[in-house]
Amino acid sequence: MHKRLAFIDTLRGIAVLSVLFQHALEVIVQNHPTGVYYWAFHDAIGYYINFGRFGVVLFFFVSGFVIPFSFPDSATPVRDFAISRFFRLYPAYWTSIVIGLVTMQVLESKAFPLSQLLANVTMLQTFVNVPNLWIFYWTLAIELLFYVGCTILFAMGLLNNRFTAPAIVVTAAVIGIIVPLLTESRAVSSVLEVGLNLSAMFLGKIVRDAVIGGKLRWGHVAACTAAYTVFAITLSDRRFGGVYQENFFYSYSIGSAYVCAALVFIASAAFGERMAWRPIAFVGVISYSVYLMSPFVIVWIHRGLGVGEGPLGWSLFVAMVLALSLLVSWVTYAFVEKPCIALGHRFRSERRRAVVLEPALSSQGAAE
Repeated sequence: MHKRLAFIDTLRGIAVLSVLFQHALEVIVQNHPTGVYYWAFHDAIGYYINFGRFGVVLFFFVSGFVIPFSFPDSATPVRDFAISRFFRLYPAYWTSIVIGLVTMQVLESKAFPLSQLLANVTMLQTFVNVPNLWIFYWTLAIELLFYVGCTILFAMGLLNNRFTAPAIVVTAAVIGIIVPLLTESRAVSSVLEVGLNLSAMFLGKIVRDAVIGGKLRWGHVAACTAAYTVFAITLSDRRFGGVYQENFFYSYSIGSAYVCAALVFIASAAFGERMAWRPIAFVGVISYSVYLMSPFVIVWIHRGLGVGEGPLGWSLFVAMVLALSLLVSWVTYAFVEKPCIALGHRFRSERRRAVVLEPALSSQGAAE
């Protein structure tokens, strides 16, 4: 039997709307004179909190809550997990690539090297040091790393051990707190940032083990969250610097994004379905498509219709981006994502038990 958790979809909706909000406001600030509102915009999305990073990290928490429990009780669970992830991620991702290429060709006559295109089609470009076609694809590499990590732990019989995730989070935090204090290497900081993102995912699993099944207690959640928080603040300061330079990646805004994402996720998980909000949960259902398609919607609207002047014009721009992004994403979900997910189910082996309680949930980047 399958059951979607509405509060998880609500969190997905909040996450993707936060990313969309950040991207839309960045377009306004970077491309249009905002006059007396300039610093108000910058403070809102660059100094106090980066809503884009907040949304992405919230997606990571959701993945940690969902993915470790997505291995089916079947004859070949690893194979079936890989198949379900492939049909969940790749068809919509390939659709995004096609739409992006058409957008760049029509609006900018921009072409990409064949080697870069082929690497991006595999979704493995980050691991072979090939640039992403578009920067927001970076979250997908983190998702894939988490899938591989969960698969290895599952094969070793460690994934469902209640102390595996806490050990990973605490170990990562200790390394992530000490190493940045010993070196200012940007390469090292980049690797540690990957570790921080993976820590958010495993912290999501810790929260689930506390609220579902009772494997862990809230004391474990509190201790691991504290370690994760110090890790996030320390690394953000080293990675993005302590001097605000009018960009959107400042140590305070990134650190607060990681911490706020943790607090929002934990609070929502503690109250469960009481935190569900159906309209936002609907956005959460199609959130992977929203994440992949909305950047191109922003480009089309900005180039085709422009951005009006003043708060009213900016508000209309954001409203148009939101409305068209949801429409386009619903179409890609209905005609690409959903059918391909159903197709993937046809390749699964039979379950070993007649009835299995398993949330029909999927992760984003996120990305999803």
